[in-house]
Amino acid sequence: MTNMPIDLRASLAGFDQLWSPRIVTRVNDYDVRVAKVAGEHVWHAHDDTDEFFLVIEGELSIALRDTASGERVVELPQGSVFVVPRGVEHRPFSPRGASILLFEPTGTSSVGDRHDEIPGHVDATTGHPLA
Repeated sequence: MTNMPIDLRASLAGFDQLWSPRIVTRVNDYDVRVAKVAGEHVWHAHDDTDEFFLVIEGELSIALRDTASGERVVELPQGSVFVVPRGVEHRPFSPRGASILLFEPTGTSSVGDRHDEIPGHVDATTGHPLA
């Protein structure tokens, strides 16, 4: 990783794959990742870590399931942030598409520790380096 400024728009322009996060930098033991998303991800949960979302462009929705409150959907317009608590099942989706930034411990899988069957359009990865 470099200690130079990183242009997130240029980083996002460097790839087209959906649901396939790219690591733009690291902060201590955490990856800062960007991703392009459209359609639906997979229901999944991260047992040992929260998951931070920042919507750079577009709108993102996150369906949440937990034993206390059942199922609900959080709507995130451009510029919004949201943290999914560890252990909570969730499914991000974006009908019109969005660009997002994620902040997660290095090595965290994009489909979590527990997940439904992974559809072909979702990349099960711990993040790809920027080209």
